[in-house]
Amino acid sequence: MEKILDIVEAIAHEKGLKPEKVTEALKTAFIQTAKRVINPKFAFETVVNNQTKTLDVIQIITVVSDDDKRLQDEEVAPAYISITEAREYDDQVEIDDQLQIPHDLEEYGRTAASSLHREIEYHIQRLVEDEIFNKYKSKIGSLVTGRVTRVDNQNATYIEIDEIRAVLPMKSRIKGEVFKVGDHLKAVVRRVDMNKENGIQIELSRTSPKFLEELLALEVPEIADGTVIVEKSARIPGERAKIALFSTHPQVDAVGATVGVKGVRINAVSQELIGENIDCIEYTTIPELFISRIMSPAIISAVEIVRDESGQAQKAIITLPSDQKSKAIGKNGINIRLASMLSGLNIELVENDSKISQNGEIQEPKEQKDGVDALEALFN
Repeated sequence: MEKILDIVEAIAHEKGLKPEKVTEALKTAFIQTAKRVINPKFAFETVVNNQTKTLDVIQIITVVSDDDKRLQDEEVAPAYISITEAREYDDQVEIDDQLQIPHDLEEYGRTAASSLHREIEYHIQRLVEDEIFNKYKSKIGSLVTGRVTRVDNQNATYIEIDEIRAVLPMKSRIKGEVFKVGDHLKAVVRRVDMNKENGIQIELSRTSPKFLEELLALEVPEIADGTVIVEKSARIPGERAKIALFSTHPQVDAVGATVGVKGVRINAVSQELIGENIDCIEYTTIPELFISRIMSPAIISAVEIVRDESGQAQKAIITLPSDQKSKAIGKNGINIRLASMLSGLNIELVENDSKISQNGEIQEPKEQKDGVDALEALFN
Protein backbone atom coordinates (compact mmCIF):
# COMPACT_ATOMS: atom_id res chain seq x y z
CA MET A 1 0.00 0.00 0.00
CA GLU A 2 2.95 2.33 0.67
CA LYS A 3 3.68 4.68 -2.25
CA ILE A 4 1.43 2.73 -4.58
CA LEU A 5 1.53 5.52 -7.16
CA ASP A 6 5.15 4.61 -7.84
CA ILE A 7 3.96 1.53 -9.72
CA VAL A 8 1.74 3.53 -12.08
CA GLU A 9 4.59 4.48 -14.42
CA ALA A 10 5.96 0.93 -14.35
CA ILE A 11 2.58 -0.60 -15.24
CA ALA A 12 1.95 2.01 -17.95
CA HIS A 13 5.37 1.39 -19.54
CA GLU A 14 5.11 -2.40 -19.37
CA LYS A 15 1.57 -2.61 -20.77
CA GLY A 16 1.81 0.28 -23.22
CA LEU A 17 -0.88 2.29 -21.41
CA LYS A 18 -1.31 5.95 -20.53
CA PRO A 19 -0.42 6.73 -16.86
CA GLU A 20 -3.70 8.63 -16.42
CA LYS A 21 -5.73 5.56 -17.38
CA VAL A 22 -3.70 3.33 -15.06
CA THR A 23 -4.36 5.76 -12.19
CA GLU A 24 -8.11 5.64 -12.91
CA ALA A 25 -7.99 1.84 -12.96
CA LEU A 26 -6.25 1.85 -9.55
CA LYS A 27 -8.88 4.21 -8.19
CA THR A 28 -11.62 1.85 -9.30
CA ALA A 29 -9.75 -1.10 -7.75
CA PHE A 30 -9.52 0.71 -4.40
CA ILE A 31 -13.24 1.58 -4.44
CA GLN A 32 -14.26 -2.00 -5.25
CA THR A 33 -11.98 -3.34 -2.51
CA ALA A 34 -13.46 -0.90 0.03
CA LYS A 35 -16.96 -1.99 -0.89
CA ARG A 36 -15.93 -5.62 -0.55
CA VAL A 37 -14.20 -5.42 2.85
CA ILE A 38 -16.05 -2.51 4.51
CA ASN A 39 -19.63 -2.22 3.24
CA PRO A 40 -20.96 -2.68 -0.30
CA LYS A 41 -23.71 -0.11 0.34
CA PHE A 42 -21.34 2.74 1.25
CA ALA A 43 -20.40 5.40 -1.32
CA PHE A 44 -16.62 5.69 -1.69
CA GLU A 45 -14.24 7.94 -3.54
CA THR A 46 -10.48 7.74 -3.97
CA VAL A 47 -8.25 10.79 -3.80
CA VAL A 48 -4.67 10.98 -5.07
CA ASN A 49 -2.32 12.01 -2.27
CA ASN A 50 0.77 13.34 -4.04
CA GLN A 51 2.68 13.88 -0.77
CA THR A 52 2.50 10.27 0.40
CA LYS A 53 2.10 8.87 -3.17
CA THR A 54 -0.89 6.84 -2.08
CA LEU A 55 -4.58 6.69 -2.85
CA ASP A 56 -6.80 7.73 0.06
CA VAL A 57 -10.17 6.02 0.38
CA ILE A 58 -12.94 8.38 1.49
CA GLN A 59 -16.48 7.41 2.41
CA ILE A 60 -18.95 10.02 1.15
CA ILE A 61 -22.22 10.66 3.00
CA THR A 62 -24.58 13.16 1.36
CA VAL A 63 -26.86 15.33 3.49
CA VAL A 64 -30.50 15.20 2.39
CA SER A 65 -33.82 16.43 3.77
CA ASP A 66 -35.52 14.50 6.57
CA ASP A 67 -38.28 13.27 4.24
CA ASP A 68 -35.99 12.19 1.36
CA LYS A 69 -37.14 8.80 0.03
CA ARG A 70 -33.56 7.58 -0.35
CA LEU A 71 -33.31 7.33 3.42
CA GLN A 72 -35.96 4.60 3.33
CA ASP A 73 -34.22 2.58 0.60
CA GLU A 74 -32.06 -0.06 2.25
CA GLU A 75 -29.80 -0.36 -0.78
CA VAL A 76 -28.69 3.29 -0.90
CA ALA A 77 -29.57 4.60 2.61
CA PRO A 78 -26.00 4.19 4.02
CA ALA A 79 -24.79 6.78 1.49
CA TYR A 80 -27.15 9.45 2.84
CA ILE A 81 -27.89 11.16 6.15
CA SER A 82 -30.82 13.38 7.17
CA ILE A 83 -30.05 17.01 7.85
CA THR A 84 -31.35 16.71 11.42
CA GLU A 85 -28.96 13.88 12.21
CA ALA A 86 -26.07 15.58 10.42
CA ARG A 87 -26.48 18.75 12.46
CA GLU A 88 -25.91 16.74 15.62
CA TYR A 89 -22.27 16.53 14.42
CA ASP A 90 -22.01 19.91 12.73
CA ASP A 91 -24.68 22.58 13.05
CA GLN A 92 -23.35 24.39 9.94
CA VAL A 93 -24.16 21.67 7.37
CA GLU A 94 -26.71 22.24 4.63
CA ILE A 95 -28.65 19.94 2.28
CA ASP A 96 -26.42 18.46 -0.49
CA ASP A 97 -23.29 18.92 1.61
CA GLN A 98 -21.05 15.88 1.71
CA LEU A 99 -19.52 14.44 4.84
CA GLN A 100 -16.21 12.66 4.32
CA ILE A 101 -14.97 9.79 6.45
CA PRO A 102 -11.45 8.48 5.69
CA HIS A 103 -10.76 4.72 5.70
CA ASP A 104 -7.41 2.97 5.82
CA LEU A 105 -7.54 -0.34 3.97
CA GLU A 106 -4.41 -1.53 5.79
CA GLU A 107 -6.50 -1.82 8.95
CA TYR A 108 -8.40 -4.67 7.27
CA GLY A 109 -5.28 -6.83 7.02
CA ARG A 110 -4.51 -9.62 4.58
CA THR A 111 -8.10 -9.83 3.37
CA ALA A 112 -7.98 -6.27 2.06
CA ALA A 113 -4.49 -6.74 0.57
CA SER A 114 -5.49 -9.93 -1.26
CA SER A 115 -8.73 -8.39 -2.53
CA LEU A 116 -6.92 -5.24 -3.69
CA HIS A 117 -4.33 -7.31 -5.57
CA ARG A 118 -7.07 -9.18 -7.44
CA GLU A 119 -8.96 -5.97 -8.22
CA ILE A 120 -5.88 -4.20 -9.55
CA GLU A 121 -5.01 -7.20 -11.71
CA TYR A 122 -8.57 -7.41 -13.04
CA HIS A 123 -8.94 -3.71 -13.88
CA ILE A 124 -5.50 -3.43 -15.47
CA GLN A 125 -6.30 -6.48 -17.62
CA ARG A 126 -9.62 -4.90 -18.68
CA LEU A 127 -7.76 -1.72 -19.51
CA VAL A 128 -5.25 -3.62 -21.64
CA GLU A 129 -8.06 -5.43 -23.46
CA ASP A 130 -9.89 -2.15 -24.13
CA GLU A 131 -6.72 -0.64 -25.57
CA ILE A 132 -6.14 -3.65 -27.83
CA PHE A 133 -9.80 -3.70 -28.86
CA ASN A 134 -9.78 0.00 -29.81
CA LYS A 135 -6.45 -0.41 -31.59
CA TYR A 136 -7.69 -3.19 -33.85
CA LYS A 137 -11.16 -1.71 -34.20
CA SER A 138 -9.49 1.25 -35.89
CA LYS A 139 -7.58 -1.19 -38.15
CA ILE A 140 -10.66 -2.75 -39.77
CA GLY A 141 -9.90 -2.87 -43.49
CA SER A 142 -6.17 -2.48 -42.89
CA LEU A 143 -3.43 -4.94 -43.79
CA VAL A 144 -1.77 -6.99 -41.05
CA THR A 145 0.96 -9.62 -41.16
CA GLY A 146 1.29 -12.56 -38.82
CA ARG A 147 2.59 -16.08 -38.27
CA VAL A 148 0.40 -19.17 -38.43
CA THR A 149 0.25 -20.89 -35.04
CA ARG A 150 -2.50 -23.46 -35.61
CA VAL A 151 -4.90 -24.88 -38.20
CA ASP A 152 -7.98 -26.57 -36.71
CA ASN A 153 -10.25 -29.35 -38.02
CA GLN A 154 -12.48 -26.82 -39.81
CA ASN A 155 -9.39 -25.44 -41.62
CA ALA A 156 -9.64 -22.18 -39.70
CA THR A 157 -6.16 -20.67 -39.54
CA TYR A 158 -4.99 -18.98 -36.34
CA ILE A 159 -2.44 -16.21 -36.78
CA GLU A 160 -0.32 -14.48 -34.15
CA ILE A 161 -0.23 -10.72 -34.73
CA ASP A 162 1.90 -8.80 -32.23
CA GLU A 163 0.12 -9.18 -28.86
CA ILE A 164 -3.06 -10.87 -30.09
CA ARG A 165 -4.18 -13.99 -31.93
CA ALA A 166 -6.53 -13.64 -34.90
CA VAL A 167 -8.41 -16.19 -36.98
CA LEU A 168 -8.68 -16.59 -40.75
CA PRO A 169 -11.80 -18.70 -41.43
CA MET A 170 -11.98 -21.15 -44.30
CA LYS A 171 -14.57 -18.95 -46.06
CA SER A 172 -12.14 -16.01 -46.04
CA ARG A 173 -9.30 -17.93 -47.70
CA ILE A 174 -8.63 -17.88 -51.41
CA LYS A 175 -9.59 -21.17 -53.05
CA GLY A 176 -6.64 -23.54 -53.16
CA GLU A 177 -4.67 -21.88 -50.37
CA VAL A 178 -3.07 -24.20 -47.83
CA PHE A 179 -1.28 -22.92 -44.74
CA LYS A 180 0.83 -24.72 -42.19
CA VAL A 181 2.24 -23.76 -38.80
CA GLY A 182 5.11 -21.29 -39.15
CA ASP A 183 3.90 -19.70 -42.40
CA HIS A 184 3.78 -15.92 -42.56
CA LEU A 185 0.78 -14.43 -44.32
CA LYS A 186 -0.92 -11.12 -45.04
CA ALA A 187 -4.62 -10.39 -44.57
CA VAL A 188 -6.95 -7.52 -43.76
CA VAL A 189 -8.86 -7.11 -40.51
CA ARG A 190 -12.48 -7.90 -41.32
CA ARG A 191 -14.21 -7.86 -37.92
CA VAL A 192 -13.32 -7.17 -34.26
CA ASP A 193 -15.55 -8.29 -31.38
CA MET A 194 -15.19 -8.51 -27.63
CA ASN A 195 -17.27 -10.40 -25.08
CA LYS A 196 -16.82 -11.63 -21.51
CA GLU A 197 -16.59 -15.31 -22.43
CA ASN A 198 -14.04 -15.25 -25.25
CA GLY A 199 -12.40 -11.85 -24.84
CA ILE A 200 -11.22 -10.14 -28.02
CA GLN A 201 -11.93 -11.94 -31.29
CA ILE A 202 -10.33 -10.71 -34.52
CA GLU A 203 -11.41 -12.13 -37.87
CA LEU A 204 -9.19 -11.72 -40.91
CA SER A 205 -9.92 -11.97 -44.63
CA ARG A 206 -7.95 -12.60 -47.82
CA THR A 207 -11.05 -12.56 -50.06
CA SER A 208 -12.17 -8.99 -49.42
CA PRO A 209 -11.70 -6.37 -52.18
CA LYS A 210 -10.04 -4.28 -49.47
CA PHE A 211 -7.24 -6.87 -49.32
CA LEU A 212 -6.53 -6.24 -53.01
CA GLU A 213 -6.49 -2.48 -52.43
CA GLU A 214 -4.07 -2.79 -49.49
CA LEU A 215 -1.71 -5.01 -51.51
CA LEU A 216 -1.75 -2.47 -54.33
CA ALA A 217 -0.82 0.28 -51.87
CA LEU A 218 2.20 -1.80 -50.85
CA GLU A 219 3.41 -2.30 -54.41
CA VAL A 220 2.42 1.02 -55.99
CA PRO A 221 3.97 4.13 -54.36
CA GLU A 222 1.55 6.38 -56.26
CA ILE A 223 -1.40 4.67 -54.53
CA ALA A 224 0.32 4.79 -51.14
CA ASP A 225 0.94 8.55 -51.37
CA GLY A 226 -2.51 9.35 -52.80
CA THR A 227 -1.43 10.34 -56.29
CA VAL A 228 -3.48 7.46 -57.67
CA ILE A 229 -6.82 6.66 -56.01
CA VAL A 230 -8.54 3.26 -56.08
CA GLU A 231 -12.13 4.43 -56.50
CA LYS A 232 -13.77 1.01 -56.68
CA SER A 233 -12.76 -2.63 -56.69
CA ALA A 234 -14.45 -5.99 -57.15
CA ARG A 235 -13.12 -9.54 -56.86
CA ILE A 236 -13.99 -13.12 -57.43
CA PRO A 237 -11.19 -14.40 -55.17
CA GLY A 238 -8.49 -16.43 -56.87
CA GLU A 239 -9.96 -15.96 -60.34
CA ARG A 240 -10.34 -12.38 -61.46
CA ALA A 241 -10.64 -8.80 -60.20
CA LYS A 242 -11.38 -5.36 -61.60
CA ILE A 243 -10.19 -2.09 -60.10
CA ALA A 244 -11.22 1.43 -61.10
CA LEU A 245 -8.44 4.01 -60.75
CA PHE A 246 -8.02 7.71 -61.28
CA SER A 247 -5.06 10.04 -60.98
CA THR A 248 -4.98 13.27 -58.96
CA HIS A 249 -1.97 14.49 -60.95
CA PRO A 250 -2.30 15.38 -64.66
CA GLN A 251 1.11 13.91 -65.52
CA VAL A 252 0.52 10.53 -63.84
CA ASP A 253 -1.23 7.74 -65.73
CA ALA A 254 -3.26 5.87 -63.13
CA VAL A 255 -3.42 2.58 -65.01
CA GLY A 256 0.21 2.70 -66.19
CA ALA A 257 1.54 3.48 -62.71
CA THR A 258 -0.46 0.62 -61.19
CA VAL A 259 0.54 -1.94 -63.80
CA GLY A 260 4.20 -0.94 -63.70
CA VAL A 261 6.96 -1.52 -66.23
CA LYS A 262 6.23 -4.80 -68.04
CA GLY A 263 3.50 -5.46 -65.46
CA VAL A 264 5.94 -5.97 -62.60
CA ARG A 265 3.77 -4.25 -59.98
CA ILE A 266 0.44 -5.81 -60.85
CA ASN A 267 2.09 -9.22 -61.27
CA ALA A 268 3.49 -9.04 -57.73
CA VAL A 269 -0.02 -8.45 -56.38
CA SER A 270 -1.45 -11.20 -58.59
CA GLN A 271 1.15 -13.64 -57.26
CA GLU A 272 0.10 -12.90 -53.66
CA LEU A 273 -3.50 -13.62 -54.75
CA ILE A 274 -2.66 -17.07 -56.16
CA GLY A 275 -2.58 -15.93 -59.78
CA GLU A 276 -5.74 -13.81 -59.70
CA ASN A 277 -6.09 -11.82 -62.95
CA ILE A 278 -6.46 -8.10 -62.26
CA ASP A 279 -8.01 -5.69 -64.79
CA CYS A 280 -7.06 -2.03 -64.27
CA ILE A 281 -9.65 0.47 -65.53
CA GLU A 282 -9.54 4.25 -65.65
CA TYR A 283 -12.41 5.63 -63.57
CA THR A 284 -14.81 8.27 -64.87
CA THR A 285 -17.89 9.91 -63.38
CA ILE A 286 -19.77 9.45 -66.68
CA PRO A 287 -21.70 6.21 -65.99
CA GLU A 288 -22.13 5.19 -69.63
CA LEU A 289 -18.42 5.58 -70.36
CA PHE A 290 -17.44 3.87 -67.11
CA ILE A 291 -19.62 0.84 -67.87
CA SER A 292 -18.24 0.59 -71.38
CA ARG A 293 -14.75 0.44 -69.88
CA ILE A 294 -15.51 -2.13 -67.18
CA MET A 295 -17.07 -4.47 -69.79
CA SER A 296 -13.59 -4.91 -71.32
CA PRO A 297 -12.42 -6.98 -73.17
CA ALA A 298 -15.83 -6.88 -74.89
CA ILE A 299 -16.38 -4.07 -77.40
CA ILE A 300 -19.89 -2.70 -76.94
CA SER A 301 -22.07 -0.55 -79.19
CA ALA A 302 -24.12 1.47 -76.72
CA VAL A 303 -25.05 1.83 -73.03
CA GLU A 304 -28.41 2.96 -71.69
CA ILE A 305 -28.87 3.72 -67.99
CA VAL A 306 -32.40 2.99 -66.72
CA ARG A 307 -33.40 5.22 -63.80
CA ASP A 308 -36.33 5.18 -61.39
CA GLU A 309 -38.70 8.08 -60.69
CA SER A 310 -36.25 9.66 -58.26
CA GLY A 311 -33.46 9.58 -60.86
CA GLN A 312 -31.57 6.77 -59.18
CA ALA A 313 -29.83 4.43 -61.63
CA GLN A 314 -31.33 0.94 -61.51
CA LYS A 315 -29.78 -1.02 -64.36
CA ALA A 316 -27.68 -0.69 -67.48
CA ILE A 317 -28.81 -2.00 -70.88
CA ILE A 318 -25.76 -2.77 -73.00
CA THR A 319 -26.09 -3.20 -76.75
CA LEU A 320 -23.30 -5.16 -78.39
CA PRO A 321 -22.58 -7.33 -81.45
CA SER A 322 -23.34 -11.01 -81.06
CA ASP A 323 -19.68 -11.95 -81.48
CA GLN A 324 -18.84 -9.86 -78.38
CA LYS A 325 -21.44 -11.45 -76.13
CA SER A 326 -19.24 -14.29 -74.90
CA LYS A 327 -16.46 -11.84 -74.05
CA ALA A 328 -18.90 -9.62 -72.17
CA ILE A 329 -20.19 -12.54 -70.12
CA GLY A 330 -16.80 -14.13 -69.56
CA LYS A 331 -15.95 -17.63 -68.37
CA ASN A 332 -18.70 -18.81 -65.99
CA GLY A 333 -20.16 -15.29 -66.10
CA ILE A 334 -17.15 -13.78 -64.31
CA ASN A 335 -16.80 -10.64 -66.45
CA ILE A 336 -20.42 -9.53 -66.26
CA ARG A 337 -20.58 -10.32 -62.52
CA LEU A 338 -17.52 -8.19 -61.80
CA ALA A 339 -18.87 -5.39 -63.97
CA SER A 340 -22.14 -5.47 -62.07
CA MET A 341 -20.32 -5.45 -58.71
CA LEU A 342 -18.10 -2.56 -59.78
CA SER A 343 -20.92 -0.42 -61.19
CA GLY A 344 -23.48 -1.38 -58.57
CA LEU A 345 -26.08 -1.90 -61.33
CA ASN A 346 -27.85 -4.85 -62.86
CA ILE A 347 -26.55 -5.34 -66.39
CA GLU A 348 -28.68 -6.50 -69.29
CA LEU A 349 -27.10 -7.49 -72.61
CA VAL A 350 -28.87 -6.90 -75.92
CA GLU A 351 -27.47 -8.23 -79.20
CA ASN A 352 -27.53 -5.89 -82.15
CA ASP A 353 -26.24 -6.95 -85.57
CA SER A 354 -28.61 -4.64 -87.39
CA LYS A 355 -27.36 -1.68 -89.34
CA ILE A 356 -29.16 1.64 -89.61
CA SER A 357 -29.34 3.06 -93.16
CA GLN A 358 -28.87 6.75 -93.97
CA ASN A 359 -32.65 7.28 -94.22
CA GLY A 360 -33.15 5.79 -90.76
CA GLU A 361 -34.48 2.43 -91.81
CA ILE A 362 -33.14 -0.63 -90.02
CA GLN A 363 -31.59 -3.13 -92.39
CA GLU A 364 -31.27 -6.68 -91.13
CA PRO A 365 -28.12 -8.45 -92.37
CA LYS A 366 -28.81 -10.77 -95.30
CA GLU A 367 -28.19 -14.45 -94.76
CA GLN A 368 -25.14 -15.64 -96.63
CA LYS A 369 -25.71 -18.15 -99.39
CA ASP A 370 -23.84 -21.37 -99.12
CA GLY A 371 -23.27 -24.34 -101.33
CA VAL A 372 -24.21 -24.02 -105.04
CA ASP A 373 -26.04 -20.69 -104.61
CA ALA A 374 -22.91 -19.13 -103.15
CA LEU A 375 -20.75 -20.35 -106.06
CA GLU A 376 -23.26 -19.07 -108.65
CA ALA A 377 -23.29 -15.67 -106.97
CA LEU A 378 -19.48 -15.64 -107.02
CA PHE A 379 -19.08 -16.34 -110.77
CA ASN A 380 -22.11 -14.43 -112.02
